[in-house]
Amino acid sequence: MLHRGPDEEGFLVEDSRVPGLALGMRRLSIIDLPGGHQPVWNETHDAAVVFNGELYNYRELRERLVLAGHHFQTKSDTEILVHGWEEWGEDLLEELRGMFAFALLDLRKHFATVPLVFLARDPLGIKPLYYSQTEEGFAFASELRALLASGCVPRNLSSDALTSYLLFGSVSEPLTLVANVFSLPPGHRLLLHVPDRRRTPRARPWWDPRRSAAARDPRRPRNFTTAVAPVRALLEDAVRAHLIADVPVGLFLSSGLDSSAIAAFAARAQKGIQSFTLSFPDTPYDEAPLARRVAQATGTKHTEIPLQGPDMLARLDEAVSALDQPTMDGVNTYFVSWAARQVGLKVALSGLGGDELFAGYSTFTDTPKLVHLELLSRFLPAVFRRVSTPLICSLLGKQGSPDAMHKASDAWRMPSALPHPYFFTRLLFPPSELQRLTEPRFRKSTVAADGVTLEPTWLAWLERIADQSREFEPVAAISWLELRTYMASTLLRDTDSVSMARSLEVRVPLLDTPLVEFMCALPDEARVRPETPKALLRAALEGLLPPEILQQKKRTFTLPWENWMRTTLRPRLEASFANLAPALAVHLHSAGVAMVWDNFLHARTTWSRPWSLYVLNEWCRRHLA
Repeated sequence: MLHRGPDEEGFLVEDSRVPGLALGMRRLSIIDLPGGHQPVWNETHDAAVVFNGELYNYRELRERLVLAGHHFQTKSDTEILVHGWEEWGEDLLEELRGMFAFALLDLRKHFATVPLVFLARDPLGIKPLYYSQTEEGFAFASELRALLASGCVPRNLSSDALTSYLLFGSVSEPLTLVANVFSLPPGHRLLLHVPDRRRTPRARPWWDPRRSAAARDPRRPRNFTTAVAPVRALLEDAVRAHLIADVPVGLFLSSGLDSSAIAAFAARAQKGIQSFTLSFPDTPYDEAPLARRVAQATGTKHTEIPLQGPDMLARLDEAVSALDQPTMDGVNTYFVSWAARQVGLKVALSGLGGDELFAGYSTFTDTPKLVHLELLSRFLPAVFRRVSTPLICSLLGKQGSPDAMHKASDAWRMPSALPHPYFFTRLLFPPSELQRLTEPRFRKSTVAADGVTLEPTWLAWLERIADQSREFEPVAAISWLELRTYMASTLLRDTDSVSMARSLEVRVPLLDTPLVEFMCALPDEARVRPETPKALLRAALEGLLPPEILQQKKRTFTLPWENWMRTTLRPRLEASFANLAPALAVHLHSAGVAMVWDNFLHARTTWSRPWSLYVLNEWCRRHLA
């Protein structure tokens, strides 16, 4: 994991008090450059921590802990964790504001009769944490590939995870593409009794916005007008907090509203902050002119990094290799991270989270249609649903996209295939088409009363998130589904792996916990205005950005895959499909893969389907037996 932390490394190996224990870390030094070495111990040398992430409220927590009698040896945010653990135990998690994955070792006899290792992950899943229980013991890491490199984990493909990948273009929590390796889900914790190495620990949730202080506040806004001011204050505070660092911090700047919002608040908090845009000169994908206007309006020190098609294609293998798990989305973010390092940044702010919190995706308009469709279909016999499918799909207005037509068709004909209509809007391959590619696995699992999944499966995770969403109002429910699935399993996972591949830390102020909890507590009446996309965010930015920027339509950052895959990339993809990786070939039907490629060449499907299969195949070729 040298790429994740090129600055130094730290180990705790075979402590005489805990035979058989080893902790290690690589450091990307951001705060307390000379003093933040890990593992960090407490004063009595019986509690230690290894940590990946940033705590944005560490100064406030340090003051409280000093007043409580704790003595600090460093100025780092990492040391907060050992003293906070001593003071609050597992309730420490409720005090943290940041992105984190950490492992705490506790040797104190008065706390437990045996040594403990406590693992935890931040509420939104910004930082990853993977683990595996084998006959030899328990192992965890920040990357799946680190567990594979350890030799502790067999390089076997998970057929359950493959179904999830084909459905959604990434593997859903809590699975990984490797059998018996799991992701600790966002907002979950795990307690390991060190001597009991064969007992499988269970991940337990610790964060729930429905039970937050914001959700319990009787004074929370009830309408749109009263929500604007507190949202603006929370945005300003989130960006200010995310600028804390002992190295230069910059920001991604596209033409979109989310990154423009970050730029507006960051420039007010820190004069001359560096912003940058990845430009594609003389192409319709180039956002540089609009980003330049945002930079001028906010006063950032702006740089444009041009990337020509040949340069991008030359780095494509490098970008695919950066993926810790296969995904149809991550390569775009790799090039943005590459550009950040080109301008010398070690930390960059991103606008991720804006579409999820402020209803920017088409899923917010498509899901209600599918909800009504599902309710209607349940009252009709299957034969009627089958013959009426073309009419229903045309009424949904999706004639222009064959993939969207297939999604709508499945939502109408087989509404029970997935736990919520929302999931049909995020499909890559609909359930009805999976049999052409693999033997699909829709395996449920048992969930205990306290929310603990006894046998992790992707379907159980989706069912649980769907059940939780029904406690929210309709728009807030879609926001929750987005945050817990597409955001966690695709956007955040991809962003972490490809940015850290370039030794870059990406921070996401729009996923600041106080802001997320506030937004989750808002009634729909206070969140949206039907005629204005992302109305609450636009209103909160009034006076900070020019009207032409606030009023522009949503643009999606993408690369010209459609053209490349028909031209320059075509030989590469066809060679890959003709030679499936051995680990994948036993699960994936080659005839089905050939059909997907043929459908793309004849414009019967979009580029995302064959591209997702290419990335999957190349990842398996590199990493699985």
